[in-house]
Amino acid sequence: MNLNLNFKGDLTPVRSKTYKTQGIVIKRINFSEADKILTIFTNNYGKISCLAKGIRKLTSRKAASLELFTLSTLFLFKGKSLDIVTETKIISSFPAFRKDLKKVALAYKFCELIDRLTADSQSNFLLFNLLEHSLLELCAIKVDMAVLAFNLKKKLLQATGFGLPKKMSNKNLDNFLENIIEKKINTNNLLKTLYV
Repeated sequence: MNLNLNFKGDLTPVRSKTYKTQGIVIKRINFSEADKILTIFTNNYGKISCLAKGIRKLTSRKAASLELFTLSTLFLFKGKSLDIVTETKIISSFPAFRKDLKKVALAYKFCELIDRLTADSQSNFLLFNLLEHSLLELCAIKVDMAVLAFNLKKKLLQATGFGLPKKMSNKNLDNFLENIIEKKINTNNLLKTLYV
């Protein structure tokens, strides 16, 4: 008996020609006059890159649901090189932290780390939940930013299978992460200027 479960070898569902998923926008790059290339961390397919046509136009109905740090339901069409976003619906834009520059900088750091530590199209529901939960925590009126950053980095390393350094501190975790990604964490400079 041949059972087609429609999964890749790593249990990531195979994307059909058109598909639906939930995802958090972690990176945006301008492309042509009106488009953007988005990196989205999804609950089903892990990190995906896709093209959002026309979202730089003032009249775009999809623009708000494809802002950084926004959790949306996405409908996509599988393209030759990039999948194309056809429809979107906002689930949460996490508005409570967006006016606090320190919280926004920390959200950027979360997204940068997830982008650099994950491969494309590898499902990791634990990591998706971690990102969503961290953005929700940033929305709290009083949040210990150092504790939140420490916990996220620790859980991120565990969820991606890299393990933990022997000495546990925010600085040691950053050094450990930079050794793994073989680059400096860009958002650390932004955070330093905000905390001076």
